[in-house]
Amino acid sequence: MATAKNGDVEIYFDTFGHETDPVLLLVNGFGSQCINFKEAWCEKFAAEGFQVVRFDNRDVGLSSHLKGGLDYTLADMADDGFAVLDAVGAPKAHIAGWSMGGMIVQSMAIAHPERVLSMTSVMSSPGGTPVAAPDPEAMAVLTAPAPKTRQESIDQYVAAQHVIGSPGFFDDERLAADAAAIYDRSFDPGGRARQMAAIMQSPSRQDALKTLTIPSHVIHGDKDRLVPIDAGRLTADLIPGSTFTVIEGMGHDYPPQLWDEIVGHVTKFAKSAV
Repeated sequence: MATAKNGDVEIYFDTFGHETDPVLLLVNGFGSQCINFKEAWCEKFAAEGFQVVRFDNRDVGLSSHLKGGLDYTLADMADDGFAVLDAVGAPKAHIAGWSMGGMIVQSMAIAHPERVLSMTSVMSSPGGTPVAAPDPEAMAVLTAPAPKTRQESIDQYVAAQHVIGSPGFFDDERLAADAAAIYDRSFDPGGRARQMAAIMQSPSRQDALKTLTIPSHVIHGDKDRLVPIDAGRLTADLIPGSTFTVIEGMGHDYPPQLWDEIVGHVTKFAKSAV
């Protein structure tokens, strides 16, 4: 099991592709484990000429679970990302993050732009005063009480995806299998709560994003009910010279039917950046 260390925090990661290819770090969103970036999807990124690295953020999956109340922010989670890059021997890398992962890669780019070849922020926001509120039903999904059993966890996950996911791409059998794998690998509602606290305690990135000079790409779905597309537009507007891409039909998820399109956008931009 490959791990990186950031102080007392241990971060699980794994890699795909050739060690000699440029590194593409994929960063998960709130409460999401690295297995949400399916191996088959990671292989698609690798086939485009990248060494792909996925990892569990702190407090999920096989990384350290900080029970006991250690406070942290998105800046600390950004340092976890750099620790992973150090562990794979990558002084510089392309970084791409989804939802909270988008907030993390924004924080990485702000903190150490010299280590970032390109940054892609997907279905995310720049923090600060929101430009548009989440759909109330989608917000209820985010704040729902934690399930108490494996079956409750599966049922809640499937129901949530029908609210925030991409319309037209629902597959309940696939979603239930995903939920079971997530639960069986690691179930820690407290970890999700600590990640939410990290988001809430982190300052706005709006002013700092205005200073970025690295190649930056913002991707958002036009059916996102949890993080409205205006949040993506604002992110792109704040970063000088950034590229904004809209994926039609995409909600707040990344179903297999959209993998090729997402891979194409991310890798084409990363290649153009160098």
